[in-house]
Amino acid sequence: MKFLFASDSFKGTLSSRKTAELLAQAASEIFPGCEYGSIEVADGGEGTTDAVLSAVDGRKIAVAVRGPLWDETAAYYGRLDGTRAVMEMAQASGLSLIPAEKRDPRKTTSYGTGEMIADALEKGFRDISVAIGGSATNDGGIGCMRALGVRFLDGNGQELPGCGDDLAKIRSIDLSGLDPRVKDCTFTVMCDVTNPLCGEKGATYTFGRQKGATPEILKELEAGMCNYRDILYKQFGVNMDEVPGAGAAGGLGAALMVFLNGTLKSGIETVLDLVEFDRKLEGVSLVVTGEGATDWQSVFGKVMQGVGVHCKRAGIPAVAVVGSMGKGAEDIYDYGIESILTTVNAPMPLEEALCRAEELYLEAARRLFRLLRAGRGMKHV
Repeated sequence: MKFLFASDSFKGTLSSRKTAELLAQAASEIFPGCEYGSIEVADGGEGTTDAVLSAVDGRKIAVAVRGPLWDETAAYYGRLDGTRAVMEMAQASGLSLIPAEKRDPRKTTSYGTGEMIADALEKGFRDISVAIGGSATNDGGIGCMRALGVRFLDGNGQELPGCGDDLAKIRSIDLSGLDPRVKDCTFTVMCDVTNPLCGEKGATYTFGRQKGATPEILKELEAGMCNYRDILYKQFGVNMDEVPGAGAAGGLGAALMVFLNGTLKSGIETVLDLVEFDRKLEGVSLVVTGEGATDWQSVFGKVMQGVGVHCKRAGIPAVAVVGSMGKGAEDIYDYGIESILTTVNAPMPLEEALCRAEELYLEAARRLFRLLRAGRGMKHV
């Protein structure tokens, strides 16, 4: 019997690696001598770089960039091999880098993300995957592109710095200085949202509030984003309100597509491809996956859905250990997950469940493998 462990992290408590360690402990107790392997996985948000590097034995590359408030920030991205790199925009331009009281998407920039990409180009990487979850920005990606040589000009022909406030001031875009190495690259954009650039479901109104925007600021930013959309249409002939995912990461999705010819792809699908998940399913009897909270959102590009679909395709059963189940959690059964066990084993406050996360997870893992052992012993099926 061979198990494969591929769980998402339990945000704030258990890493993907830690869940694998606990599952290995429980499996060995219930099935002495069993084989098992593990893969760290993520869905394209924070933690993606670490997960991929762990799975492929890659290494981190440190780089100093300008953070979302233009201050110097220590970031890193991952080297997979001589030509492939993976990075998270959250490392350079993430919401977690700004204290709550300083969040204002009019002032934040994605410039540091562009600096990470430029560093990767300088080091010879030509196949670059960029995860764009967790952004602090609503600058349409102009900061990122400015770091790569694109110039966004106001009515006087002056170059704009590249923050949310600048979107309303753009009158033309100059591509003559764009890093020439870009044309030799393949950019994959890990993104699991389908929001357009502007409108009620666009970048600003969907994500702006969580980045610190008040209703008044949202109106300002939306006006600027609409101006940016119109300039893109005028110069490049593409309407970013008709492109799903253009509004991801405060409009960075649009910029990566327009200026770098990036291809948007599901975050979890990209991760599973990078870690060669299908190959690692060979000879596996059961896959155990999971996440902190499972609900209706879990079937929209999350780890459990991706893992379940690949297992179903390969004819291998998959089960999940999760922290909690919410409305619509059972929808995941349509995507290759056979059953779900929760770690919480009695009524308790959330704070207690979080503090006891490791203990509760191990107990749930033991219950899971005991059930499997009981199933193997059934004589009349």
